[in-house]
Amino acid sequence: MTFRFLTSATAVICFALAGVWAFAPQQMLAIWDVGYSQSTGLVSRRAAALFLGLGVMLFLARHSLPSQTRTAISFGTVVACSALATLGLFEMAMGRAGSGIVSAVAVEALLALSFLWVERKGPHRPGVRAEDITSVAQPPHRP
Repeated sequence: MTFRFLTSATAVICFALAGVWAFAPQQMLAIWDVGYSQSTGLVSRRAAALFLGLGVMLFLARHSLPSQTRTAISFGTVVACSALATLGLFEMAMGRAGSGIVSAVAVEALLALSFLWVERKGPHRPGVRAEDITSVAQPPHRP
């Protein structure tokens, strides 16, 4: 699996989630056994905006060369997905979400592990293909 594939796939997931949370939050909430209200609708639409922004960021970063920025994107995604998975399990354990949330938890955990794996196999580590390693342009030297 490559960074490009993973960020592209995750961007598609984010775009789909943005659409669902913006235009059909009742369906997602029903899967999780959470009731729809004006308040949950407001939070859902705001979450849609975040998913849209994340999708754009990941899509535009898909061709990034190994760098501190790419690592930051990967680890930020790991933290977000891990937090979402943990919160999903917590809410289910507390009885505030039904077992339907497990599908979201599984996707979130898989994405977190995938981004960790892609970063682990990054440059200067065994098992990296030569075509994966390219030189990163150095910033101009300023006297």
